[in-house]
Amino acid sequence: MKSFYLYIIFVLSLYSCKQEGIDVKSPERSLTSYVNTFIGTDGPGNTYPGATLPFGMVQLSPDIGIPGWDRIAGYYYKDSIISGFSHTHLSGTGAGDLYDILVMPTNSKFSEKIKENNYKPFSKFSHDKESATPGYYTVDLLDYEIKAELTATNRVGIHRYTFPKDSLTAIYVDLGYAINWDKPTDTYIEKVNDHTIRGYRMSTGWAKDQRVYFVMQFSKPFQSYTVFKDDKIAVLPIQGKNTKIVLNYDMSEGEQIIIKTGLSTANFEGALASLTTETTDFNFDSYKKNAKTVWENELKKIKITTSNKDKKSVFYTMMYQSMLAPTLLSDPNGDYKGANDTIVNAKGFNRYDTFSLWDTFRAAHPLYTIIQQERVPDMILSLLAHYQETGILPVWSMQGNETNMMIGYHAVPVIVDAYFKGFKFDAELAYKACKESAMVNDRQIDVYQDLGYIPVGQHHENWSVSKTMEYAYDDWCIAMFAKDLGKKEDHDYFLKRSENWKNLYNDKRSWLQPKDTLGSFIEPFIPKEYTPYFCESNAWQYYWFVPQDIEGLIQKTGGEERFTQKLDSMFSYVPEPGDKLPIFSTGMIGQYAHGNEPSHHVAYLYNYINQPSKTQELTRRILDKQYKNEPNGHCGNEDCGQMSSWYVFSSLGLYPVNPAQGVYHLTAPLFKSAEIQVLGDKTFIIRAKHLSDENKYVKSIMLNGKPLDRMFITHKEIINGGVLEFEMNNFPNDSLFIKATVPKPNKIY
Repeated sequence: MKSFYLYIIFVLSLYSCKQEGIDVKSPERSLTSYVNTFIGTDGPGNTYPGATLPFGMVQLSPDIGIPGWDRIAGYYYKDSIISGFSHTHLSGTGAGDLYDILVMPTNSKFSEKIKENNYKPFSKFSHDKESATPGYYTVDLLDYEIKAELTATNRVGIHRYTFPKDSLTAIYVDLGYAINWDKPTDTYIEKVNDHTIRGYRMSTGWAKDQRVYFVMQFSKPFQSYTVFKDDKIAVLPIQGKNTKIVLNYDMSEGEQIIIKTGLSTANFEGALASLTTETTDFNFDSYKKNAKTVWENELKKIKITTSNKDKKSVFYTMMYQSMLAPTLLSDPNGDYKGANDTIVNAKGFNRYDTFSLWDTFRAAHPLYTIIQQERVPDMILSLLAHYQETGILPVWSMQGNETNMMIGYHAVPVIVDAYFKGFKFDAELAYKACKESAMVNDRQIDVYQDLGYIPVGQHHENWSVSKTMEYAYDDWCIAMFAKDLGKKEDHDYFLKRSENWKNLYNDKRSWLQPKDTLGSFIEPFIPKEYTPYFCESNAWQYYWFVPQDIEGLIQKTGGEERFTQKLDSMFSYVPEPGDKLPIFSTGMIGQYAHGNEPSHHVAYLYNYINQPSKTQELTRRILDKQYKNEPNGHCGNEDCGQMSSWYVFSSLGLYPVNPAQGVYHLTAPLFKSAEIQVLGDKTFIIRAKHLSDENKYVKSIMLNGKPLDRMFITHKEIINGGVLEFEMNNFPNDSLFIKATVPKPNKIY
């Protein structure tokens, strides 16, 4: 009876609140709760599920311990064992580096070893006993009955292990652990006291000189330890290519040990500064809560409205993954390992690295100019620091190294875009860096200057057509930069170079086609074939990469009608069963490959030929079919934020076809509304009236209450705040947009 009366009182109180107009809705879910950090851990995504902060130095995540393409980020959702937790990982790349400082707790309950993980300790795990949110990861190590939890600050990885009763508990700290391309070259461990060790791990791989110093503190003193060098017992301090220490404990039921690991690329002092600056105690829950708060504040920069929880999860996961790179390189005092292999100090800014520029110049960096305005200047200063250290801007830099992976000099559009959007840095230094990077006698740039194109060669990654096209685009960016700085001679020179793509255009066949050094086109030539002439693509996919002059490409193709036919064929010419598709040709729609970056802008080109409904239909199709709220939710490598940034932009109804022009092409939004925070108290709101699964076509567009007569908006219009309103219906409305303009070539908006 007492329970019954309490129930009546509760119902009456709710009724009273409703009568008085008091909102009794349940509390709003945190945005972090929508993030699924496992998206991309299965299939080709190559992401990791572990703990990190936005652009943080630490990526503390589980390692399966077995090499292979599927495990390039250390973890693979289909696996069933874990061999430990290491402190550094790459997000969504094809590069098998990092995995620094592996930690693995064990006890006497299990001792099996297997060849596949090089006989390291391991435990089975189940996804039923595993979960993660931004800044936090947990899993039960079933064979040991140990609960593992991970969180992080910017430069400190924090573990918490909950143990069963066992007098033979041990914690392995393994510096010799390596998989895939990674290989230790020198490691070192020493004991500071009975609850602190420190050391370093030098390694090589894709990046040739990687350095990680660490200081590791334990909440419970270790009773004893055993040290190994090349799997033979040794004594401290220990130095060698393959070293590890096993710390021994007698643990009672439910007892916990917290481990804090401060990192530095410079020295022990930097690692200790990371530890003491960012942590003060062993309160794991406090660091976990702070990590959640940091991520929540980042995700709040864009608030979307949708009733579809899966789409909401995908959106906020893509926002999350867009912020996993570049990563911090400098210590709290500014020291870091420079690209010239010396210790450099970043004065007045945070030095970042892991710039996957061939991927991220397209959409990730333009996205940062909207939602990471406080970090963009430091990113630009980091690119310029690399230039000052080496005499050239980075191509694909990581951990204070130039990997020279991929092509182009795509730090240029990132810098030029930031310059025209008003970010403050030394413009003359930046221009000097851009110009000199485009004039070096390296990466065939000297040949490109002489011939006006890159000829075919013997190297298996000759990529002659792709290099020519990407160099030409970067040259256009330099020309625009030069023009604004009053450097007319340079402007004219680089503008002329930006037309070099035309030197490979075969007018008879209407293809961009490779040439030899004498200027003859290479035959036989089959556009759908994947050859050494195109970077991770074929002639279909690279045909459209002239973002600086789409009008010129339309004219070369034979006018709008012929261009339309060819663009239609791009999405309808399906590979035949016998066609050999490489590993990066995924997310296919005809010849379009959303799983790789050269295709990313192509769906938006219908805006240039007065057929925006096709852009709207295609972007909706890609958003719905190529991204899913599941581990196999990426159709290709996530690539350090590019794949996710495409989704963020396109779901909002925007995309930067030319990433340095200061404009965003329009398509149909995926959500009923989105509110974007810009600096200060300004917001930019995007609304879609009458939006539904069927109503995927744009009927009209209003900007700040006035009809919009163009298929783009400018960056300035977003940053100034305002309202962009789409009216949607269920059939194409191209006739209403016949007079809608597109961005003009050779103009920055």
